[in-house]
Amino acid sequence: MSTLDRTRCSLKAHPLALDAAIAAGVLVCMVAGSFVVPRGENGVTWGVRTPDPLGLVLIAIGAAALVFRRTAPKTVLAVTGTVSLVECVTGDPRAPVAMSAVIALYTVASTTDRTTTWRAGLLTMTVLTAAAMLAGSLPWYAQENLAIFAWTGIGATAGDAVRSRRAVVRAIRERAERAERTREEEARRRVAEERLRIARDLHDVVAHHIALVNVQAGVAAHVMDKRPDQAKEALAHVREASRSALGELRATVGLLRQSGDPEAPTEPAPGLSRLDELAATCRSAGLQVEVARADQGVELPATVDLAAYRIVQEALTNVQKHAGPEARAEVSVIRVGPNIEVTVLDDGPSADAAPAVGGGHGLLGMRERVTALGGTLTTGPRYGGGFRVHAILPVKTRTAAAGEPA
Repeated sequence: MSTLDRTRCSLKAHPLALDAAIAAGVLVCMVAGSFVVPRGENGVTWGVRTPDPLGLVLIAIGAAALVFRRTAPKTVLAVTGTVSLVECVTGDPRAPVAMSAVIALYTVASTTDRTTTWRAGLLTMTVLTAAAMLAGSLPWYAQENLAIFAWTGIGATAGDAVRSRRAVVRAIRERAERAERTREEEARRRVAEERLRIARDLHDVVAHHIALVNVQAGVAAHVMDKRPDQAKEALAHVREASRSALGELRATVGLLRQSGDPEAPTEPAPGLSRLDELAATCRSAGLQVEVARADQGVELPATVDLAAYRIVQEALTNVQKHAGPEARAEVSVIRVGPNIEVTVLDDGPSADAAPAVGGGHGLLGMRERVTALGGTLTTGPRYGGGFRVHAILPVKTRTAAAGEPA
């Protein structure tokens, strides 16, 4: 930190000392000015006039009042204006007592509002100038009288300009601080959203394949002794489900490792194009699945395609875990106007076997995906048994629609 910066910080920390220094400087200027004769035979001369004792007293009072200009600006203006008025009426109007009133007026203008500045400035200019013109010893048109009017006006104008500049600087600083806080909040929000997205993806990948592994492992353990061929087939399905789970986990982790590539995908690859493969995997685990589609030819955004796939995947996983070994599932994907509707039904033995509405991470993840895309999700038990998952997803997401040309 330079010497100038240290001095500035010290003065800001001790404002009364700064005001005392300013008052001392003004006192010196006023005392020196009281010895000057503006109009002499050979121009401006020094020491030809002895100041009036009353003028010196008024100068001292005005300078002393300036020490408190920051703590009580209006009171200081009243005091300095009064001593200046007394000097204009009773003494030599050429004595520079009004300098203290100019400094006080500047302080009022720089620390208050514009309305107060106008009122105080007009009042000070009018009273002092009128007193000097009407009651002073000099002619009303003397330049000393006009100087009082000019200097008081300059003091008010300069103070108002400084106040306006401070307000602008303060507003700029506040906007910068607000923008910084907004950026930090946005960064925290994005981090939270990314954590939720990663949690959803990992849950969808792991839960589905682990459910398949669990079912097939149970089948293999049950028939290992009596039907080894069927046990081998079940273990093969376990191996295939494990391989698929590892592949999707590797893809998800690979996406998280990517950096510096703004065009890199932010979601794993699966979509409705793999719906038949998903159904076949569930069938191999013993779940009867029927798929009906009426969305051929519809090209979905990547986020909608992935969300639809994950909804079907999680719904079928819930059927396997909750609906019993004899349950059947029906999957339908239909284009209805500007939306794509995904429905998964099962005919489990009772509504009690279905997952609780709103409970578990699976249904919560479905709802988060659908809400993020601006769609709606309805889940609940069916009349007579079973469970129903119905999602309505917009074909054009808000992000995609915002990027289209007008």
